[in-house]
This record gives sequence, C-alpha cells and structure tokens, in this order.
Amino acid sequence: MPLIVMCGYPCSGKTTRAEELKGYFEESSQRKVHIVGDKGLDVEKNSVYADSQKEKNVRASLKAEVERKVTKDDIVILDSLNYIKGYRYELFCLIKHTQTPHCLVYCLTSDEQSSLWNASREAAEQYDQEIFDALVQRFEAPDSRNRWDSPLFTILKDDTLPFEAISDALFKRKAPPPNQSTQSQPLSSVNFLYELDKITQDVLMAIFNAQKTSVPGDLIPVPGATEKVELTRSINMAELRKLRRQFISYAKMHPTENTGQIANMFVQYLNKSLH
Repeated sequence: MPLIVMCGYPCSGKTTRAEELKGYFEESSQRKVHIVGDKGLDVEKNSVYADSQKEKNVRASLKAEVERKVTKDDIVILDSLNYIKGYRYELFCLIKHTQTPHCLVYCLTSDEQSSLWNASREAAEQYDQEIFDALVQRFEAPDSRNRWDSPLFTILKDDTLPFEAISDALFKRKAPPPNQSTQSQPLSSVNFLYELDKITQDVLMAIFNAQKTSVPGDLIPVPGATEKVELTRSINMAELRKLRRQFISYAKMHPTENTGQIANMFVQYLNKSLH
C-alpha cells in the first residue's frame, strides 16, 4: 500500500509529522503503519553526513527497507531528509514498479528555525553546525511539477496536517488542496515561500564566502541578481542572518509574482541596511 515520503531540512519536524500520520492512519484505516528512518539503522548522523560514501550506503539501506516493507496491506512512511531529487526519483521508480501509490510531505521551515530546533535537542541528538549548514545548502526542494514529487503536501511549522486530503491523495487519487497557510494570500504561494527562503540563503552564503578574499569597498556578485552587494565593512553571519529574517518578514507581507526579482530586492535591502 502507499508510501509516504517525508522531506525537509534537518530538524524541520519530519519525525513529529511522521508520528502524527502513523497515529491517524492506524486509527482511521486499521492498517499497519511502518516508519522507516535513520533511527532504525542506529547510525551516527554527523559521521554519516560528513562522508558521502557512508551517506550513500544509508540511503541504499533505507530504500531497501522500504522495498521490503511495502505490501498490499501496510502503509510505509520514510522518515529521512530525502533532500536529493535523484533519490526521490529512485523511490518513485520503486513504487511505480510495485504499483504502489505515494505522496510527499514537505516540512518547510527556514534554516534559522531548524537551527533553533537543532540547538534545543540533547547534545547527542544534535547535528554539528557545519554538517547542518552543509545539508541546508545542498537541499533540493521538491517541486510538484515533477511526477516523483507529486502529490505534494507542503506543511509549515504551525500548520495542522491535512489528514483527510493526504488520505484522499493516496487512496482516491484526488489532487491535494492548496496549503492552508497561503489560501488568503494568493501571491504568497508555496513556491514563493520556497524561492524566498532558498534565494536569500544563497545570497548569504555568497557574501559570507566572498569575504574570505575581498576587502571593504568591493562589489560582491551574488546568485540570481544583476545588482551587486556593496561591502563597505566586514559583516558576520549573525548580522547577515538578522537582516535576512527582517527581509523575509517584509517580503511575506509584500509578496511578488516575479520570484526572479527576489535576489535583486534582497541585494537592495542589504545595501541600504549596511550603509
């Protein structure tokens, strides 16, 4: 029966959501629900995600476990980062081969929120900050236009899971409804929120890395922008993140239909704020 693929940044609430889904389907459908995830493999995540070969082996083990668990009667929830689109495509090929329906549940958070949740965990359960930042930077967000990422449910941190819609998408093949958090703001679509988060993060990383070889007065090019950042002084990541949060708050109140302008808007905001 169906495979539910969880997806999101480290510490974005995936495990909590997976448990909520497990409880719902066990109660509503009387089916067995299996959660397959990193915890079940008893791996040390900082060690795994610091070594590409170890990470590849873990992904292969998770996929093999999913393949073993998928039956005509049970529901399987894959609770892992699933941040590589090529891997999600492999999972799609698996369920296509077994003629099993699936859906994707994307826990969309900002990197700041996920970082706070990471810091609140017990030390043994935390991602090292370097590993956390690298995973965020490598993250390939799902896109409902891709058949392997559809049906797609994007869930913000304060959302209630749309249990019935997810069930319908799996068992009745109905298209999922729009994200409830954005229904009253047509322009503030899931795609806009994702692009806003990703583009501003890319700009921050470009500035942070450029400062290693630049001096005050340099103009720093950033991804997706025709304008350049006027670096009048050295600026640390904490200040950059604060400015990014302020810009995101503003942009959410004034969403644009042209996401291609987000990078230039952010550069203009930074240039005004840094002077």
